[in-house]
Amino acid sequence: MRLKKLAQLVALMGVVGPVMAQEAAAPAMQRVEVTGSSIKRVAKEGALPVQVISFDQIEKQGITTTEQLVRTLSANGTGADNMTSGNNVFGADADRVSGGASFASLRGLGPSSTLVLLNGRRIATHGASGKSVDLNSIPLGAISRVEILKDGASAIYGTDAIGGVINFILKTNYSGVEASVSTNDTQAGGGATRRASLLAGTGSLESDRYNIMASLTVDKAQRLNGSDRSFVNGFQPGRGLSPDTTGTPFANQMSGPGTALQIPNPDPKKPGTFIGGYTLPGDPTVYLQANPLSFQGKCDSIAGMSQYQTQLWKDVTSPRSTTHSCAYDYGADYVLQFPVERANLLSRGTFQLAPDHRMFVEVLGSRTKATAILTPMQVQATVANKNLYPVGGAYYQDLSAYIPTFDNTKPIAYKWRANDVGNRTQENTTDNARVLVGFEGNFGKWDYKAGISRAESSTKTKLTDGYSYTDKLYAALASGIINPWVGAGQSQTDAAKQLIESTKFRGDFQHGKTTLTQIDGSVSGELFQLPAGALAMAAGFDLRREGYSFGQDVDAMQILLAPGNAALKDASRTVKAVYAELLVPVTKDLEMQLAIRRDDYSLVGATTNPKVAFRYQPTDFLLFRGSASKGFLAPSFQQLYSGSLSQELPNGVIDQEGCAKHPGVPEYCAIDRLDYKTGGNTNLKPETSKQGSVGFVIEPFKGYSASFDYWAINTKDRILNRTPQIVLTNYQALNQYIHRNPDGTIEYVQAGWINAAGSRVRGLDVGLRGEGKIRDAKWTATLDGTYMDSFKFAEYQGQEYQELVGKFYTRDLYLRWKHNASFGVSRGDWSGLLIQSFASGYKDQVPNNGKGAPPPGFKSDVSSYTTYNLSGTYTGFKNTTITVGIQNLFDRDPPFTAHNVDEVVGAGWDPRVADPRGRSLSFQLKYKFM
Repeated sequence: MRLKKLAQLVALMGVVGPVMAQEAAAPAMQRVEVTGSSIKRVAKEGALPVQVISFDQIEKQGITTTEQLVRTLSANGTGADNMTSGNNVFGADADRVSGGASFASLRGLGPSSTLVLLNGRRIATHGASGKSVDLNSIPLGAISRVEILKDGASAIYGTDAIGGVINFILKTNYSGVEASVSTNDTQAGGGATRRASLLAGTGSLESDRYNIMASLTVDKAQRLNGSDRSFVNGFQPGRGLSPDTTGTPFANQMSGPGTALQIPNPDPKKPGTFIGGYTLPGDPTVYLQANPLSFQGKCDSIAGMSQYQTQLWKDVTSPRSTTHSCAYDYGADYVLQFPVERANLLSRGTFQLAPDHRMFVEVLGSRTKATAILTPMQVQATVANKNLYPVGGAYYQDLSAYIPTFDNTKPIAYKWRANDVGNRTQENTTDNARVLVGFEGNFGKWDYKAGISRAESSTKTKLTDGYSYTDKLYAALASGIINPWVGAGQSQTDAAKQLIESTKFRGDFQHGKTTLTQIDGSVSGELFQLPAGALAMAAGFDLRREGYSFGQDVDAMQILLAPGNAALKDASRTVKAVYAELLVPVTKDLEMQLAIRRDDYSLVGATTNPKVAFRYQPTDFLLFRGSASKGFLAPSFQQLYSGSLSQELPNGVIDQEGCAKHPGVPEYCAIDRLDYKTGGNTNLKPETSKQGSVGFVIEPFKGYSASFDYWAINTKDRILNRTPQIVLTNYQALNQYIHRNPDGTIEYVQAGWINAAGSRVRGLDVGLRGEGKIRDAKWTATLDGTYMDSFKFAEYQGQEYQELVGKFYTRDLYLRWKHNASFGVSRGDWSGLLIQSFASGYKDQVPNNGKGAPPPGFKSDVSSYTTYNLSGTYTGFKNTTITVGIQNLFDRDPPFTAHNVDEVVGAGWDPRVADPRGRSLSFQLKYKFM
């Protein structure tokens, strides 16, 4: 009786908690290959945790893209790997060559640590960055199911599988014609999506000895602006959030020798010289920036501008720099959803050569055009840049009425958010193609498969607006024709608009291409009988030739703030791998899986990775399982060979070592612009891992089950992009990367790829499932959740490991608990599905790193985020399926965070956690013609 109540409680937990791990039932006694093993066997719960999501489940949730699907996985990281935040990360962490791409990141270990497969085989990585498979290239409309292996799998698949494997299984042997259209429109406007697909096939392997099928899917996502959502608001000073930028559309004047804001040097040893800044009557403080709107208390007269909150961004220099400055909420200018157009084509022909032998040809092609729209550039007019506003210019801004020391015989230095130049717009077009010829079949109890494939991915980036040649723009600004102080209701003159247009660069900017040629084969079957059953084995080989090239179509150094990267021409490497696997029945109840793989990279070296797993089922309703393995991640071509590239950090950077020696000196404590270099490292070693899991599955009654799997991953020599901020913060350990001028100021910081110390990750996956009948209605409840026990990380060798779970972090948010839950009911032609998605809260970023006292309204915790999706499906019309759904049923806004936009996009919210679209209505119509 107690056991029955326990089962009912488990089912109830499935209703209230996470998501959708249902095993696709195989035909009786059919041997199938499950992700994580090369041995075909009768389908059953195995030694490794594999989550299976059917295409029907994907459609009923209103999911239209592979990125959306992966973000629903509780095991996937909460990071900047999506198309919104991934293109708006500043500094060396930014992947400026993956514009318009999105990636998976199981366990939050990064895209490179998640292996993405298509029908169990590799596909080409993203054409620009070359680091990982772009999820946009997956033909979601042709998917039969998705298998997620939540365990390390380098012993089976080689590199990239440290965090796990996502295997997209395509439809095969389809006969008939099916068309579907779907729409998803937001209640608040913007961000609508559309999709149309056609699936057709003819022939039967059983009767005709052939099957030919093709699938075409076209989808489109419309633009969603930050201005379309009220929660995108970077000016909430009472809650600890305020813009930390003085690059404003109505420019702030800056000080400096030779400019209008200068005063005589008080040093008696330097008579006749001047220093930057100004003073006010009765106030000895030397101020560094000024704006007449600030003096008038009218910063907010310009849309998006506000009085700079000096008390919030308090440090030794900001009162002097910003007391009389305006700020700009450029975080609200971000485009929350980029315009995207995708087309995926899949064609497959399968031919029965003999009763047990088949040949197939598979052709896959896709095109994704994603338009990355970033905020307008920030321009600094300085003596060094030779773009000061000239004396006598039509818009010369004389501040003598506010600043008696203002020298109107000198030109003006200023900082300007160049909205009139336009949003920086990048059109990224990625073409993917793969041709695969394969053979599979069996000789008695021995199965075989072999294939040869060629895959390519190429990305071309065009700059279509918002970018100008540096020298042309600076000369235009120095002419005085362009007005950096356009007031409310005003605009640039036609002459100024024409001049701005003449400075712009539009055209092809950069291009990249990856190639993958692969020959693989394996055999599996039974060796001999043991007392407890048959000893099964698999053995195989994998030969790959990987290539990568990247080039600039124009010199990025000529274009202001261009997202450049150094060229890398025609790099390639050969990978040779052999592997073996045993399935050993030790007793009737205990089964062992043993695997080992050796990979030999022509440019990196060889590595051997073993794995051992067990499956112990002492009773029909209880199963214990576990695994232990080693893994590795080979460095990418970009990480190894990308050339050195000079870039700049935004203003306000602190040289911690220099500032400690020279307190209050701006050249050390508030650096306007700091150069840094980044690039590849030919001395990189493969990242390695040791990992394991242990868990159990219980099914006390038919239809009620629960699984709990505790897992741990230790990585070593993690390949990370060392940011200049990290170098500066940890100058004592990384001082060799800080290059200084003779006077002690920083010349530049050397950043780039290194083998870091590593990470130590622990967590628990929970899966619950219950199903039953109430009269003639069937119900199903499922749960999929991940509890992150610990994520400890060290940026460099010798640093103490830092716990990141439940805390704000710039790369990923390691949330304590994430889940998806579903409750479905079906009766006759009707079915309904309710889904709950939950992400736990975390400690917020302390405003200004705690330098100023947080305001009374600041809350240190970001709240949890819960949304509900509801859908209904009707199949009562002949050959027709209609599905209507509401996503984000209660229109939940993203939780507030006081994090500003620097390093991670999001003013008042965080796109790594939440969906900005709000409540939306989806409609899908599917019709089978035959």
